[in-house]
Amino acid sequence: MRTPIPSLTLLAVLSGAMALHAQPQAPASPAPDFVRTLVSRLELERYKATIKGLTQFGDRRQGTERNRKAVDWIEAQLKSYGCATERIKYVFDPPPPNPQAAARPAAAPNPNARAVGGGRPRGQRTRTGVNTDPARQPDERLRALNSEPATNGPRELVYCTKVGTSRPDEMYIVGAHMDGHGWGEAANDDGSGTAIVMELARIFSMPDVQTERTIRFALWNNEETGLNGARAYVEQRKALQGKEDPPGSGKYPEPRWLGMIQHDMMMFDHGAPRADGTVSPEQRPEADVNIEFQSNSRMAGDSQKLAWFLHASNAEYATDYPAQVGPHMTNTDSTPFMDDVAAVSMRENERGVHIGSGWDPHWHQPTDVFATFSDKDFNLGLNAAQTTLSGVAQLTGAKAKK
Repeated sequence: MRTPIPSLTLLAVLSGAMALHAQPQAPASPAPDFVRTLVSRLELERYKATIKGLTQFGDRRQGTERNRKAVDWIEAQLKSYGCATERIKYVFDPPPPNPQAAARPAAAPNPNARAVGGGRPRGQRTRTGVNTDPARQPDERLRALNSEPATNGPRELVYCTKVGTSRPDEMYIVGAHMDGHGWGEAANDDGSGTAIVMELARIFSMPDVQTERTIRFALWNNEETGLNGARAYVEQRKALQGKEDPPGSGKYPEPRWLGMIQHDMMMFDHGAPRADGTVSPEQRPEADVNIEFQSNSRMAGDSQKLAWFLHASNAEYATDYPAQVGPHMTNTDSTPFMDDVAAVSMRENERGVHIGSGWDPHWHQPTDVFATFSDKDFNLGLNAAQTTLSGVAQLTGAKAKK
């Protein structure tokens, strides 16, 4: 069995390993690698089936009945895995748009402008945006399913928890947002990330798995309106960290946060737009999993260590696609966490540079439907799942229950 790694500092891990091997050791058979066993339980067809299940609710736009039904469905799936669920309740009621501001002419786009937290775009770019025209969705059934407009008011998001055995007061959060928009099925943005979180919840909840530390699997709502679900979680739960309740019970409703790993748009890495604005229909041979931290966040040092730890886990356990680490995490549900805990975002491409420059033509479009994506696309998402599962298994001390 691989020794659980409680620290994010890889140098300390390597130093400990060198000290261990400096002592004379009797020959021994290799211990079974339980992390690899867990990774082997991820299956492409099961991952695809979970995404397909989410697409039955269309784009799952927040503030609609289809969104509420999707939250209920996700919770039912998590419960079926044996993962104890809870909900965060909050109200989304933003002020109405300023009509005077809307009447002002839009400023000309700056080709060198950075997204918040992002890098400077280079090379060929194409326009991106959110489709708001139902007529662009040719599927009449899907057009009708997505027709209910969003209304302000109460919101809910669901999460479930794997409680640690020896350190239940320490926790890693694994997240993705389940809402979408654009008149499609939100299959990639963010059915692909939601399915990763759900699949990890399923595997870590298996009866033969135990972890020393706690893991929380969170499916955020209202990401597309400004990360509102994740912000509500931080506002409501941050001050509760590490408090035993009731005292002496050994129960920690909100364990102390050790790290937060977000998943958003996991499948489409087909390269930069061509000169005519089109994108290759095939996954590029050099496709990779992008792991981003935010370089100007208060916890940038710890976040970078977490990113490189997941990079090393990818190298050891992912089957097909390598990982890439970048410093420009932006516009994602890990942002509300980044000044309080090590926080990273995992994506198909760099969010602030590549996706913002049109590398994914299906982003917020009617074409973000299950049928758009090939098995190579789905397999990129599965490799992201392998990366996070193997990393979290090591960080939480996962082992076989005796």
